Parts: sequence; structure tokens; C-alpha cells
Amino acid sequence: MPDINAADRKSTASDVAKLAGVSKWTVSRAFTPKASISQHSREKVLKAADELGYKPNLLARGLSKNKSNIIGIVVDNFENPHKLMLLNEVTTQLQNKAKIAMVLNISNANSSTRVLTQADQFQVDALIFLGSFITEELIELAITIKHIPFVVVGRSTDITNLNVISTDDISAGQEIAKLLMTQGFSRFGFMSGPESQSTWLARFEGYKSYLAKSNINVEAVLKAGKYDRQRGFAVMDSYLIDHGDDHVEAIFCENDILAIGALDAIKKHGKKIAVVGFDNIELANATSFALTSYRQPLNLMVAQALKVIEDPNASSSQQLPGKLVLRNSHKNSQ
Repeated sequence: MPDINAADRKSTASDVAKLAGVSKWTVSRAFTPKASISQHSREKVLKAADELGYKPNLLARGLSKNKSNIIGIVVDNFENPHKLMLLNEVTTQLQNKAKIAMVLNISNANSSTRVLTQADQFQVDALIFLGSFITEELIELAITIKHIPFVVVGRSTDITNLNVISTDDISAGQEIAKLLMTQGFSRFGFMSGPESQSTWLARFEGYKSYLAKSNINVEAVLKAGKYDRQRGFAVMDSYLIDHGDDHVEAIFCENDILAIGALDAIKKHGKKIAVVGFDNIELANATSFALTSYRQPLNLMVAQALKVIEDPNASSSQQLPGKLVLRNSHKNSQ
């Protein structure tokens, strides 16, 4: 019979072993994938564990192997809906692997060193960087001093010794330029988000290079400074006020939330300007926007990032293809 006091505390492996009539090590093997244990013994252990409500302590098990099973997720700019999509994908895949996600918010410019120090105190096994700005001290502390595996997801960087998993931005930008050219447009613009010297997105380079093949320059580059709908609206509104009817015919926005802000401004002025975004957030599919956008392969990007941090021999940088999602905004907007 189970201990009548078991309800007053968490059951332990020793409790399970006693009830199942096996050793504590047999209990451990029963919960260890691919461990050597007979089916009969495993079933006895699982039955006893279920009766006692026992769950193995994954943190303690990991620490016994010099691993915490905690992965630090370094992120900023939570206002950007795509960042939340990416964060959702990362945490989901980590949980499916019985890993613990520790979210480290570096939105405050002075918080990088502090949050990384905190992550080290929790003995994180690796860091996945989803932010826009990587500081030198963050890299030095993570890799040089603490020797924590570090992979950047979603952006490019020239910083050496870093693994980078991202969308093939060059090809994506080229595909978007081609799409807009096939609509017969000849005057093109681009709207960018925050500028960073440590990381960047190469979408504009692909877009610009494809247009250059036809001797077409990007006529207007609008700098929003951050991924924010109001900023997208403000810079497009200002541009249309300044240029009247002498405006571009099509504009590629670095991400969807900027594109939606731009569409708001275009509608306000009653103009016809084609707009393409990037990320394919849920709002892009709204009837009022019908935003043509480029979908990043988030599941593949995250899966590859996890391979890199799990297996040092798999360390590499990759650019993965996404997919252009056609709606109506690449034709014109009113």
C-alpha cells in the first residue's frame, strides 16, 4: 500500500522503488530513454509512479550529468508580432525535447551583461539569440569567458565564431523585387526598421540588386527606426505629405508591422501604392490589409538552431528558403 503521508509531499524515486519492489536505479532506468531495462520491470515502475503521482526531476537528472536542460532565449523588441511568433516556435520545440526555456529580455540597452550573468548562475546549457543588437561584452562573456554555446536565429552578423541560422534574405528580397516588377511598376521604395552594426537583415540588398539588373534604383528609402505600426504610419504619412502625387508606385517594407502602418497611411491619403511585407504575421491575412508577405521557415530555423547547440559537430551557419505568400497588396492599395 502507498504511504498515507505521500499526499503531503512530493513522491520520490525511493517511494516508487519501494512500491514497485525494485531498486532506485531501476526506477531511474525506467525514465531514461533507451536505457537497459526489461519491459516487465518498466511496467511495474510506471504503474507505481502513476499511483504515487511521481514525476522524475529533470533538473536534478541533468545536473548530475553537468547539464541543466535550461536554454536561455535572448530576446528584445516584444512589440514586434513576429518576435512573438519566433519565441513561440522556440519554446514549443524546446518543450518537446524536455528542455526548459529561460527568456532573457534585453530590451533595455544596459541589461545584456546582467541577464547573461543571471543565466550563467542558472547554468544554462546554451543561448539562442533572437534579438536585434548583440553587444561585444555579451559575446565575450558568453563565448570567451563562460564558453556557452551561442546561436543567432533570424539575423545576419559578421561576428566571428557565431553560428547563424536565418532566412535567405537575399533570395527573398530578389523574389519580392521580381514580383513587383512583373506588376509593371517602375518606381520603387523600401522601408527599414532599426539599424544595428552588430546584426542586420539582407532583404534590402537582395531587393536592390535585383532592381539594379534592370538599371532601376530604389527611389525612396524610408527609415522607421523600429518595428512599430505607428512608426510605419508616420514615416509613410510624412513621405506622402512631402511628395504629393510624385511618389513611388511600390514599396517593400522590412517587416509586416511596418507594412501595415504604411498601408494605414496610404489609405489615409487615398493613394494607390503596392506594398509587400515580410514575416507573414496573422494580421497580414486580415481582409482590410490582404498583405502580400514573405513567410520565414520558423520551424526549420529553430530545429536547425537546436541541432547546433546539441551537437558541436553540427555547428554551422545556414540560410534557409522561405515562401512568398500572395494576397492583394502587391497590386495596389487604396
